[in-house]
Amino acid sequence: MALPKIQSPTFEVIIPSINKTVLFRPFLVKEEKILLMAQQSNDDKDIIKAIKQVVNNCCLDDKLDIDKLATFDLEYLFLKLRARSVNNVVEILYKDAEDEKEYKFSINLDDVEVTMPKKSEKNIKINKKSGIVMKYPNLSIVDQIKDFKDEMEFLNFFIIKCIDEIYDENDVYPASEQTDEELQEFIDNLDVKTFDKIREFMENMPKLEHVITYTNSLGKEKKVTLSTLNDFFTLG
Repeated sequence: MALPKIQSPTFEVIIPSINKTVLFRPFLVKEEKILLMAQQSNDDKDIIKAIKQVVNNCCLDDKLDIDKLATFDLEYLFLKLRARSVNNVVEILYKDAEDEKEYKFSINLDDVEVTMPKKSEKNIKINKKSGIVMKYPNLSIVDQIKDFKDEMEFLNFFIIKCIDEIYDENDVYPASEQTDEELQEFIDNLDVKTFDKIREFMENMPKLEHVITYTNSLGKEKKVTLSTLNDFFTLG
């Protein structure tokens, strides 16, 4: 006799980068095993891949390409999945740098949203006739992340992956049709002001954000900003 199939509940989530409502189911034991195996590897890249796989498994929209979503979408969707699958409240410990005491906070994951930048210029002009159109990094870059020698190499990698197209008065040059080496050479030959505008775009990307306000034992009011998955909980 076949065992009964358990019907999973469903819920809707609005994906921040595309403002689209998509149907999901909570993650199950099989997805939790994926997360636990990734955690045991102690490899951040494996953990990101596991989160991506779990989000993809739980998405009930066949037309949604997870790899095309922005990286902050992945973090947001995983928080919402965690809230529906395990518990919407997580407890975190924070050590105050001034009094060196630990404080415990309860965070309602339903209250956590993606903060969109007030000012973010995707079309970065080099001069009156040419410019660069930027985009938010999507999940396809996860498989391309490697160990970087320094912060500048890491920054250059993400800049290249965030270029959508380059244009001048005669034509538009999609970044997808250029090699990384060609794009890097192009970046290296930009003037400093233009490069600073690119850095500003990178620094002002949408991100998860939740602010905790508390008063420490010395009577000082403090604020703690949570902005990554690691800030909210240890996976597992």
